[in-house]
Amino acid sequence: MENSKKMRTWLDDFGLDHPLVIAGPCSAETEEQVLKIAHELKDTDVTVYRAGIWKPRTRPGMFEGVGAIGLDWLKKVKEETGLMTTTEVANKDHVKLALEADIDILWIGARTTVSPFIIQEIADALCGTDKIVLVKNPVNPDLALWMGGLERLYTADIKNLGVIHRGFSTYDKSKYRNTPEWQIAVEFQNNFPDIPLICDPSHIAGRRDLIFDLSQRALDLNFDGLMIETHWDPDNAWSDAKQQVTPKRLTEIMKDLKIRQKTTDEEGYQAELETYREKIDVTDQALLDALGKRMKIAASIGKIKKENNVAVLQNKRWSEILETMKIEGEQRGLSEEFISRIFKSIHQESINHQEKVING
Repeated sequence: MENSKKMRTWLDDFGLDHPLVIAGPCSAETEEQVLKIAHELKDTDVTVYRAGIWKPRTRPGMFEGVGAIGLDWLKKVKEETGLMTTTEVANKDHVKLALEADIDILWIGARTTVSPFIIQEIADALCGTDKIVLVKNPVNPDLALWMGGLERLYTADIKNLGVIHRGFSTYDKSKYRNTPEWQIAVEFQNNFPDIPLICDPSHIAGRRDLIFDLSQRALDLNFDGLMIETHWDPDNAWSDAKQQVTPKRLTEIMKDLKIRQKTTDEEGYQAELETYREKIDVTDQALLDALGKRMKIAASIGKIKKENNVAVLQNKRWSEILETMKIEGEQRGLSEEFISRIFKSIHQESINHQEKVING
C-alpha cells in the first residue's frame, strides 16, 4: 500500500472551506434525542452526523446501544436535515445492516482495530464498497497495527479510507482519558500524507473542558477534521456523559478555532523560521551527545554491578531520580507527564546497556 493523492479524493469532493466536522451523540438513545440533536446541528459547520448504534463497552452491564432500530433514526436524520450519517461497525453483521440502511460513512473502533481477525472479517464484508471507511487507532500505541488494519481494507478494494486519532490507553497518571501521543499520529502522516486524518478530542479528553484545546492542537498539526461527541443534554447522556458538549458549545468551538496556513512564501517568515530551525538542530545534536554520555556512564555502572554481583534495577534510586526530575522539569516549564515519559525511556535504555555489560 503506497500513498497516493487519490486517497483524499473523497474528502476533497466535499468541497469544504473548513476542516471536516463529524458530530453527534456518543450513543443513539431515542428517536427524539437523535433527531433533536441533528436539527440543532444542520445549519452549522457539521457535515456528518455520528451516533453509536452498537457500543462495545469495557465491562458487561453497561449500555451497549439500541441496536439496528437506531439505523432507522439515522435514515430520518438524512431525510430531514441533509446531513451525511456515520456509525461504528464491529463485525460483518453490523456492516451488512449499515449498508442496507445506506449509512454514508462507517467507522471501525479502537477495540476492533486491535484484532486483525475482526478487521479482516469487516474488510471481506465491505469488499469493493464505495462507502467511506474510517479506522480509529488501536487502544494501545501500535502504529504498525493501525496501518495494518488500513492495509487489510485497502487490499479488499476499499479505496475511500481515512483514519481517526482518538488517543491511547495508559496506566500512567494523566489528565486525559486517553493520552494523545501526537507523535504517533504525526508518524502516520509521514507514511500516508494523503489519507485524511481526523481527531476525536472527545475520547482523548474524557472531559468536555479539554476539547477546545485538543481540537486546536489537532488543527495546528494539520489534521483534516474533527469528530466531537455532541448531546443536547450531556450530563444525562446514557454513555460518556462527561466528554460530550451541547450543540451550542460545539458551534462556539468551531467559531473560535484558528485554521492556520501550512506554510507561507513570505520572505521574512522563512528567514526567521530557518534561524530557529537551525537552533533546534544544534540543540537536538546536543541532546543526542548528552544521552550518549549518559549511556556510557550507565555501562560503567553495569560493570561495577557485575563485579559486585548486584542487581541491575535499583528501585529506590530510580524513584528518587524520577521525582527529582519531575520537580526540575516543572521549574523549566515541562509537564510532569512529559518528564515521566522521557525519563522512563531513558531509564529503560540505561537498563539495556547495563544488562549488555552484565550478560556480555
